[in-house]
Amino acid sequence: MITLTESAKSAINRFISNADKPTAGLRIRVEGGGCAGLKYSLKLEEQGLDGDQQVDCGAFTVLIDDASAPLLDGVTMDFVDSMEGSGFTFVNPNASSGCSCGKSFAC
Repeated sequence: MITLTESAKSAINRFISNADKPTAGLRIRVEGGGCAGLKYSLKLEEQGLDGDQQVDCGAFTVLIDDASAPLLDGVTMDFVDSMEGSGFTFVNPNASSGCSCGKSFAC
């Protein structure tokens, strides 16, 4: 399934601890859009949905819908904090190409 680096887990824990509402987990999904055709979408969820695949990350759970699961198989998610900006990055072995911003891909 998906692998999160310690930096990504730490960032997600920060976002969850600052959330206004109780959080069941982080939803990671792939949807149409972006420069290359597909993009990653991240959202804190108050509850999971029927059929979600769940990845236990200790302090939180990652929620993945069935349509996104094959596109996220083998993905490594990291959080980078640099002078150029901060944000989540993805290394996706399923992607046949990507855009220069690293936020979208094609399969």
